[in-house]
Amino acid sequence: MRMTIELSDERSAKLLELAEGTGEKGFSRLINEAVDLYLGRLERDKDSRRRALATAGSLTSEEADELREATRSIRENWR
Repeated sequence: MRMTIELSDERSAKLLELAEGTGEKGFSRLINEAVDLYLGRLERDKDSRRRALATAGSLTSEEADELREATRSIRENWR
C-alpha cells in the first residue's frame, strides 16, 4: 500500500543514507522494518503488563510483608 508520511529533512536524509548502504533506492523497507519493531514492542509490553496483572493477589499478606522488608533492606545497602 502506498502512503504519505512526513519526515524531517534530517530523518529523510539519514534513511536515504542507510538505504543506499544496502543498495536500495528508497527507504520503504527501512520504514516497514521500523514499524514491525515498534508493533512488536507494543505487543511484548502488552503481554508483560498482562502477566504482571495476573500475579495480583498471588502472595499472602505475610509473603508480601517479607518481600517488602527484603526489598527495603536491599535498597538500604545499595551502592
